[in-house]
Amino acid sequence: MKRTGAAGNRGPDIRSDCYFEIELTDSGGIQMDIRSKVDRLFGTENRQLIRDMLDFFDIPNAKVILEDSGALSFVMMARIEAAVKKVTDTNKEYLPELIPENRYSTQRDRYRRSRLYLPGNTPKLFINAGLHQSDGIILDLEDSVAPAKKDEARMLVRNALRRNDFYGTERMVRINQHSRGLKDLEFVVPQHVNLILMPKCESADQLVAADLKIQGILTSHQLDYPVYLMPIIESAKGIMNAYSIACASENVVALAIGLEDYTADLGIQRTPEGKETFFARNVIVNAARAAGIQAIDSVFSDVADQDGLRTVVKESKSLGFEGMGCIHPRQVPIIHETFAPGDSEIEKAKKIVTAFYEAEEKGLGVVALGSKMIDPPVVKRAQKTISLAIDAGKLAKNWSKSYGN
Repeated sequence: MKRTGAAGNRGPDIRSDCYFEIELTDSGGIQMDIRSKVDRLFGTENRQLIRDMLDFFDIPNAKVILEDSGALSFVMMARIEAAVKKVTDTNKEYLPELIPENRYSTQRDRYRRSRLYLPGNTPKLFINAGLHQSDGIILDLEDSVAPAKKDEARMLVRNALRRNDFYGTERMVRINQHSRGLKDLEFVVPQHVNLILMPKCESADQLVAADLKIQGILTSHQLDYPVYLMPIIESAKGIMNAYSIACASENVVALAIGLEDYTADLGIQRTPEGKETFFARNVIVNAARAAGIQAIDSVFSDVADQDGLRTVVKESKSLGFEGMGCIHPRQVPIIHETFAPGDSEIEKAKKIVTAFYEAEEKGLGVVALGSKMIDPPVVKRAQKTISLAIDAGKLAKNWSKSYGN
């Protein structure tokens, strides 16, 4: 058994985080070295938390160092637990209380125009993330977390799902690949997570394994809420298997593409024109549509280029995508604005929806607009356009008492 362990982050640029170090000793009780700019405000509380947690993990004697950079309690809990688990063999979890605000579920067909990536080991980005009004927030355990920090990040993300208020935003977690990813599920599924992103998917079997694992976790914890899946296709093999992946589980609600890894797999460079990814993006849209789920585009990596982002979103929408990833909050408004329907789309949709409800009121089995028959899929698309226009503030919620909803 190791005698020393540490977790967290330290340094002059660290905010809303802490560094915790523990050394097991044979006697002397709990000896604390606390270094904090907010010790006058929270010192007593932090010392009590350390005592309570070490008592919970059956550690009577230890020397500990806490360097606090304004960490919230759920962050400090995660750092202390991660350090303790480096010096003990315990399987116990020290969980913060699950706040009522985080007990919500989401729907299969909700808007997923924007999903904001947050590195899973950087708590300063969690705290106000819900205020950015993205449709989804991704707590990322994969590429944005260094290998040596992945176990710590699991506990931090778990605690954030329980304790951080995300203001109703769909709470997503991107897990790791293979067995590590399945282990990640044990930490996040019981915390009312809404959706799991599956990175670098190449076969339906990966989705089946994850879905079985999720259902087993929910059953063992006596929980009953949906946990949806969004596979991310990031390789040539994944593209060729896109449809079978999209159909792998009834809990798959969207199919996404990751273009950085995809182009790397092809051995080519991404260009602003994007011709090299045109085939793959079309495959994703067609596979998603065939499976009856949403198609979600990749991220736009140049945060400073707002005009470039707007151009890419317009192209994405024209290809049939319904959303894309974000790497910075400033991208969210542009993505929502550009994915919103245009004036001509709205006017056409209003005519179709009006014709549909007028036909329904008259008991007609056929919907017509002028001399043209309107098929049910066209009506459904028009209704979605109306809903998007209302959400974007381009159409009043009371557009029509009869037809507006």
